[in-house]
Amino acid sequence: MRLHPLGWTDARRLAILDQTLLPAEERWLELDSVEGMVEAIHALRVRGAPAIGIAAAMGLVAALRAHAAEPREAFLRRVERDAAAIRAARPTAVNLGWAMDRMARRAAAAAGDARAILAALDAEAQAIWDEDREACDRMAEHGQGVLTVRTRGRPGAEINVLTHCNTGFLATGGIGTALGLVYLAAERGERVHVWVDETRPLLQGSRLTAWELGKAGIPHTVLADGAAAGLMAAGRVDVIVVGADRIARNGDTANKVGTFPLAVVARHHGVPFYVVAPTSTFDLACPSGAAIPIEQRAAAEVTRPLGRQAAPERSAAYNPAFDVTSAELISGWVTEKGILHPPFGI
Repeated sequence: MRLHPLGWTDARRLAILDQTLLPAEERWLELDSVEGMVEAIHALRVRGAPAIGIAAAMGLVAALRAHAAEPREAFLRRVERDAAAIRAARPTAVNLGWAMDRMARRAAAAAGDARAILAALDAEAQAIWDEDREACDRMAEHGQGVLTVRTRGRPGAEINVLTHCNTGFLATGGIGTALGLVYLAAERGERVHVWVDETRPLLQGSRLTAWELGKAGIPHTVLADGAAAGLMAAGRVDVIVVGADRIARNGDTANKVGTFPLAVVARHHGVPFYVVAPTSTFDLACPSGAAIPIEQRAAAEVTRPLGRQAAPERSAAYNPAFDVTSAELISGWVTEKGILHPPFGI
């Protein structure tokens, strides 16, 4: 299974699958402006830390094409402005800033006129995508053992995996991070069943992960986020695998809100809890989770989920997009370089 939500149109505009419309509608958008790219990232039309970084790099190139006749210095200033604007679209996922920094460095190092710089940036965006696709494949390989840690000695036993939010091909440039482990295991004949947290308030689990698993023909069951603890207490979860949006130097990990309580309950019941993320998601300049900026999103996402009033109109809402899981609650970090533990030497 090698699908992805990004691509180029014949006119070299960025094409993205609008994830806000899934699973009801599969609609592709074409983007060629900074404003359009910023809106797509902020509105979650493209989401998932690796996919955001890839889309940002590609979107920057698409927006710069109309300015390839500018003098070199003016074009370089435009690259800096546009990259800064796209970078500011969302604060928590480190891949976004990482990709924009990488593109800015490539532009500054490129020789020649604006067209030559644009060609270098085009190649750099493709390299970011290619590297993530390869990283996804390597993470899936390295993570196979974590899926079977509790079913070893029982050949053919069903592996019950619980996951939170979406970490498959919709969130990356390849097979996925945490969900990529599941896809590879299924391809190799393992019997895998996935417990899919709804992932409130925007339901990325029920809307996106369940959609992906259905496309892949993998057995899965959607559950309310609050039901996961009972499943673990009943011994019906073998392993939990989640993604990440930023991993601090000490291992504290920011991921979709609702991840932290899963890790607490998993520790209580002895369920292995793994984070699966490429090394581009590690922020070694960030000492701990206390320093990770947590995006606060609109109250309406809680009070009017999917556009339907679910709370009194004047009710306030607390809506952090992410929470931070303490490193001591995490069994290991599955990366393209293997399974890591802090202190990270990457």
